[in-house]
Amino acid sequence: MTTKQLGSRIGVSQSRAYDIEKAEANGSITLDSLERAANALDCKLVYTLVPRKSLEEMVQDQALKIAKQNIQSIHHTMSLENQNIDETDEKEQVAQLAKQLSERSGSNLWKDN
Repeated sequence: MTTKQLGSRIGVSQSRAYDIEKAEANGSITLDSLERAANALDCKLVYTLVPRKSLEEMVQDQALKIAKQNIQSIHHTMSLENQNIDETDEKEQVAQLAKQLSERSGSNLWKDN
């Protein structure tokens, strides 16, 4: 299909159809323009976000991040008081806290710190 034909179907000039194709190619097309082009081509526009990893992995990663922050903060305070814990215990505490957070925190897991 030529840009002139596409423009005619969408109801715009050939130069505007070219601009639409160019915007689509460089990632700056608007959803409205894309919807109009889809309709003109007798297509349905489907706009979706596809996660890079599973929801379970995302929750576990976030829980682990928060657990590490919390445990490191506690570890720092204990170090100032000369009450260090060994690395193995710290890792175990992080893992346990992350598990608790992922099981019970719900939307609190995603609050900004």
